[in-house]
Amino acid sequence: MDFKIRFATSEDLEDMLELIQELAVYENEPDAVQVTLEDLYRYGFGEEAIYKCFVAEVDSKVMGMALFYSRFSTWKGETVHLEDLIVTKPMRGKSLGKALFESVIMYAKTRKIKRVEWVVLDWNTNAIDFYEKYGATVFKEWRTVQLGEDQINNLN
Repeated sequence: MDFKIRFATSEDLEDMLELIQELAVYENEPDAVQVTLEDLYRYGFGEEAIYKCFVAEVDSKVMGMALFYSRFSTWKGETVHLEDLIVTKPMRGKSLGKALFESVIMYAKTRKIKRVEWVVLDWNTNAIDFYEKYGATVFKEWRTVQLGEDQINNLN
């Protein structure tokens, strides 16, 4: 199967949002997506752009994406955080995820970035196995910590 990996453009936003919603369903959080097309535009292509995204295109249709952004580590310097690697269900197992993931790694490599990091759900054994094939370390002792909108707004 032929596919193309390229940087996303603003014309891809609807497809990207569909993929994000598909991921939310897969992760048993179908009502969790609050991001809008406007948000995706503003933070990916507007003056306040903070993320980059590779897309996998099959027959002129976006079928996968890898959304990532720069972070700063006090130990390593600039790092890349892979927020989401998503391939639509009918295209899984056809090397799109591998090509997207390797595009992010090559992006980091060409910029001499010392770490790429991401979060994976403990029950997503297919993803864990995929990442471990690259030699990734899946930490068991680190915990993801978040404050939600309500907690942020409750700060006096």
